[in-house]
Formats: sequence, structure tokens, C-alpha cells
Amino acid sequence: MTRPRTARPLVLAVTTALAAAALAVPARADADAQAHARHRGHARPLPAVTPRAETPVLHDDDAGGNADADDPAIWRNTAAPGRSLVIATAKEGGLRVYDLDARPVQSIAAPPADAPDDAPGRFNNVDLVHGLRLSSGRADLAVTSDRGHDRLRFYRIDRDRAGGPLTDVTDPAAPAVFSRDQAEINDQRTAYGLATWTDPATGKSFALVSRRERTSIALLELLPAAGGRVTYRTVRTLDLPATFRLPNGTSWAPCGEPGELPQVEGMVVDPADGTLYAGQEDVGIWRLRADLTGTPKLLDKVREYGVPGVYDEETEECVPGADPGYGGTRISSDVEGLTLVTEADGDGYLLASSQGDNTFAAYDREVADRNAYEGGFRVVPASGTLDGSEECDGAAALNAPLGAKYPNGLLVVQDGHDAPGDGDRPATDFKFVDLGTVLDAVED
Repeated sequence: MTRPRTARPLVLAVTTALAAAALAVPARADADAQAHARHRGHARPLPAVTPRAETPVLHDDDAGGNADADDPAIWRNTAAPGRSLVIATAKEGGLRVYDLDARPVQSIAAPPADAPDDAPGRFNNVDLVHGLRLSSGRADLAVTSDRGHDRLRFYRIDRDRAGGPLTDVTDPAAPAVFSRDQAEINDQRTAYGLATWTDPATGKSFALVSRRERTSIALLELLPAAGGRVTYRTVRTLDLPATFRLPNGTSWAPCGEPGELPQVEGMVVDPADGTLYAGQEDVGIWRLRADLTGTPKLLDKVREYGVPGVYDEETEECVPGADPGYGGTRISSDVEGLTLVTEADGDGYLLASSQGDNTFAAYDREVADRNAYEGGFRVVPASGTLDGSEECDGAAALNAPLGAKYPNGLLVVQDGHDAPGDGDRPATDFKFVDLGTVLDAVED
């Protein structure tokens, strides 16, 4: 989970093309600012949806195994959709696999530290690759970013395998994604957000990986290795801006801890056109090519965009200044889990978790329609013992029948504050929501 943000310096070392792209969106200027001021705090209440199931609670402490729910992915069993799976990260707790009743199917530990003073494995985000060609044949894979070791980990999916559906097929020689040595890995500016993509023109599969506390995104080609294992190579990297020119002529950077830059975590690729959507947590949602060529465009900004802040060393939090009104009206930092709802006719939605106000925003999936905002919703408590979703980190949607439980598809969202709580112990889990109710809410 992303904790309260702390100060970041102004950093001007970005490419000219990216800086120009970043400055172009805020230049819609005072008309946008005035509209923002009119709408902030006065929007119509968003419709509510309720979960049908929730996973067992995870606790991020020694007694709970340092497990913290973060990011889910939904694997559809084409032979028996009702026996599909949800695969989710639990940070130092590794991976969890659930059935459609939200019951645990398998638990996989994160790899231990390589040495006593080194960082242990920490699984941050997860996504899927379908039909990747391995030396042992084609396979569906779960891919996760191991932030602790700055590597990707790969797990072959076999629903009926004895011992559990996931098998580790990571090449032991897979390289660090960003770090040059173990000292850099221990600093934990490592592999963070993750999205996968298969290029239909070449059939090659890739992972897009962001870097913690930096603005970098790396494009990694996934490659077969000996013995049915998987490795990767870096194709290229791209740095998003860290500072922005506001319409009043000043430069602005999100407030954060000294030395940190505004990181990206939530990412998703639209397979229809190879568009990558990337959530820069305290800035907004970027749209760019999944091959990391071309110029990124800022699709929407968080409400806090342009708000100055001063880092307070005593509280380790930021003290915000006056809001100049240059932010967006739909999402509140941090912008987190991004997922796509695809429809057979080519329509659909980009869903984004607005962590700052416990809501979700839906944008038109079509770039040609400029990814227009279509509506939003909240995940609120259901009758009985099911609570809603607060401070949601990761989300995954699948718009396909999943047996009798979810004939209209499924949305899985992380809940950063499971209720009822257990004293002061951090408690997180995942909520399962009928996707049909979500689409009804968005389209109402």
C-alpha cells in the first residue's frame, strides 16, 4: 500500500519531448481551473456497488507473516470458467491464489534474502501472460515484480496440478531490472508496478515495469530459458517528468520525502492498440505506447496536481499550501490500480482507483474519444459481514462469464482497511464484485 506522501525536490532532468508533453496539458489553464473549483466538493454522489465475497484477512506484522494484500489478476479457465482463479500479491507474504468463492487455493512464499543484511523478497504487482512459448511448450504464466530482489518472477499456471496451480519457472540467472549491484537493490529503488503485453504483430511478449521512487518505466522482452524456465532482457526505458510547469508560470513537483521522485505503480496495456496507461501516483494517468516510443500524454490529473507542499521532518508528512486549482476533478492522489474492461464491440472502460477518496473512476477505453470520463463508483459494505474497499491499491477486471458465480464477469479490488479490524494490526484483503453491477453503475 502507498503510505502518506512525503517531500520531493524539483527535478528538471527530463527529456525535452516529455517535458513539452507534460506542459501541454496543464496549459488548458484558467478555464480548467475555474471548472475544477466549481466542481470540487459539489459533485453528485457516486453510485455504490457491493462485494459478493472477500478473501481471508492478511496482516502486515510478525504474527501475520508480514503479508499485505496489494495487487490481483484474474485467470480464466477456458475449459471450466467456474474454476477460474484470482492470483494476488501479498508483498513479503508472497503470492496468494483464490478460487471464485474467495477461498485460498495456494500460498507461495516470497524468496528469502540472499544474505542476512540483504532485502527479502517482496511481491508488489502481478499480471498474466497467455500462451507464452517455453522450451517445454506453451503456457499461461503469472508474472510478478519482486521489489525486494529487483527481479521478475514467473509462475506457470496449471489449474489441476497436485500441490497447487502455480509452479515457479523463473530462470535463476534472471537479471536485476534496474539495479547494478546488491547495494542498489538494498536501497529498494527497484521493480515496482507491472503490466504485461503481447505484440500481435510479432507475437512477442513483454513486461512494462516501473521503478520505485523514480519515474522510470522499463520495457522487458520475456524469453524462454532452458528447462521450461523464463527470463527477460531490457529493450528500452523511459522517464516520465518529475516536475511540471503550471499555467501561472511556476514549476511544481509533488511533495514527497527528500530524494524521492513521483513514482508510477498502477499500469495496464490495452491489447487492441498497444496503449499503455500508467498511473503516476501524485500526478495523474498517462497514456503512451506500450513499446515506449512516441510522446506520452497526460490523460487526467489528480485533484492535488499543482498544490505546493512542504515536508515536515518531525511528522514525516507534507504540509499542503493553497490549492491553485490546476488539478483534475475525478481522481484524488494516489491514483493506483488501473484495469481495463473490454467489450466485444471494441468499447469498454479504463478503471482507476482513486485512493485518496476511496472511489473508482471510469474512462472511455477508446483513444479516439480522448478517453473521456464516463462515471465512477464506490465499493461499499454489503449486508452481513462484508465491508467495502478503502485506500484501494490494486484492481483487476475480467469481462467474461466465470460460471454461475459471476456470469457477467468479475472485478477484484484490494481493501486497504479490512473491517472489523483486529486492534492495531494492519488488516487488508481483496473484495470480489460482480462486474455487471459495476457497468450498470458507470452507465446509469
